[in-house]
Amino acid sequence: MNNYQTIKVRMEASVFYLQLFRPENNNTINPLLIEECFDALQQYGQHATILVLQGLPEIFCMGADFNEAAQLNTAALYEFLYCLATGPFISIAHVQGKVNAGGMGLIAASDMVIAGADASFSLSELLFGLIPACVMPFLIRKAGFHHAQYLALSTKAINVQLAYGWGIVDAWAANDVALLNTHLLRLKRISRPAIISLKSFMKELYSLDTVRELSVTTSGKAFATPEVQRNIRRYAETGLFPWQQ
Repeated sequence: MNNYQTIKVRMEASVFYLQLFRPENNNTINPLLIEECFDALQQYGQHATILVLQGLPEIFCMGADFNEAAQLNTAALYEFLYCLATGPFISIAHVQGKVNAGGMGLIAASDMVIAGADASFSLSELLFGLIPACVMPFLIRKAGFHHAQYLALSTKAINVQLAYGWGIVDAWAANDVALLNTHLLRLKRISRPAIISLKSFMKELYSLDTVRELSVTTSGKAFATPEVQRNIRRYAETGLFPWQQ
């Protein structure tokens, strides 16, 4: 497998495992991570019927890396989410620990979400003046307009039980690894042509293409706002929120 810096990958028969691996940065998303994920999908995703997206035991993904926020390409982020949602494989987000902000986009874009009992889910963007515009089309598709808006406005984390009730999580258990493997036993029986046919059909039922430009432009403008840049820079340097002295 390639010598990636931000991810770990492995193939087990028809199952492709892609692990986000930035433990020193709370598994945040930076430009290199997106680039390496695209490279891995290009090399291995075309040979897999199942993609399992994983994080760390205590943190799945905490969103954008504020130390590299100025370099984040929102169009590339949206395209990665789009690939998870429409790619020729069953995408499964295996969630352990915390999910926040852009990390919510990763799970919302996945076909299935299997979580551990300690998983939690939040959208913190509005605290910094940002808008989770790239996340929303995928989260609305999974959880509905009201629940997606509540998460964005409240900025509060919800537990796995509530996330399950809202349709964000499809299945959860204390032994989430065993639960994942149980799902894989059945999913491996589905043929690649059948998966492609269904996902092509679902893509037409709910178009993620029509909102791409709006989502990318809105997110990009928010990141470029001077006040937001100050908030992000201050938080990255001090750990203080905008209202804290």
